[in-house]
Amino acid sequence: MICKVLLTDDAARDLEDLHRYIAEQDSPAAADHVLDRIEKVFQNLAAFPERGNHPKELVSLGLREYRETFFKPYRVIYRVIGKGVYVYLIADGRRDMQTLLARRLL
Repeated sequence: MICKVLLTDDAARDLEDLHRYIAEQDSPAAADHVLDRIEKVFQNLAAFPERGNHPKELVSLGLREYRETFFKPYRVIYRVIGKGVYVYLIADGRRDMQTLLARRLL
């Protein structure tokens, strides 16, 4: 089943912020490369939406409807609803994910 990947407004901002940060700290080419790799993550999500794991920070709270996939060190948190894959968060996995997830999803 091919699903449609949709970014929430917050996830779209995450992507913009990530691109801007990498372009400023490294180079625009590096930022574009990361966006290309994340686009491949989205393509994989469209084809295999159930493949991701449940984020441990949410499972510990009893929430199993969200999933995650990785493009190290980045984590993409999403939820499958019907034929849609809704991306809620794109973040560096080295950040305080418990706080980020609580702010976005709870």
